[in-house]
Amino acid sequence: MKTATLPALRVHPEIRDAVESLLETGETLSSFVEQAVLERLERRRYQSEFIARGLLARDKAREMNHYISSDEVLADLGAMLEAAKSKKSSPK
Repeated sequence: MKTATLPALRVHPEIRDAVESLLETGETLSSFVEQAVLERLERRRYQSEFIARGLLARDKAREMNHYISSDEVLADLGAMLEAAKSKKSSPK
């Protein structure tokens, strides 16, 4: 497998010093950066999959008439809040 390089990354000296101070024994700055990139890549993939599943679920709910819009939910919650406030402020 061929390897490739990432673009040079310019950071403040304090950031580099902080990273280098946390390197484990035998760990290089390059391996640290590579691991950070791999972890971020994995996280982005999970986020993309999560969003895709959510959009699919939304579309299925709309098809089955089980979809409730955010406006409807907020209106219901607002009404519940107002009812609770009225009940709390009414004299006993």
